[in-house]
Amino acid sequence: MTRGNQRDRDRERAQSRTGAKGKQKGDGLTPEQRRERDAKALQEKAAKKAGQDAGGNNAGGSKK
Repeated sequence: MTRGNQRDRDRERAQSRTGAKGKQKGDGLTPEQRRERDAKALQEKAAKKAGQDAGGNNAGGSKK
């Protein structure tokens, strides 16, 4: 027993529901460039957090 074109119709419906975006990254970067970008962002985030910790940020209350 075959399903005819139901499988194709279901694929078209699913694609229209997702907005036809598919699995595209859209940033145009290679995996190596993406890793470098992400590593830089993590380093900046860690440096910012270290700066806040060293500055004595007491906005949250007392820690004992």
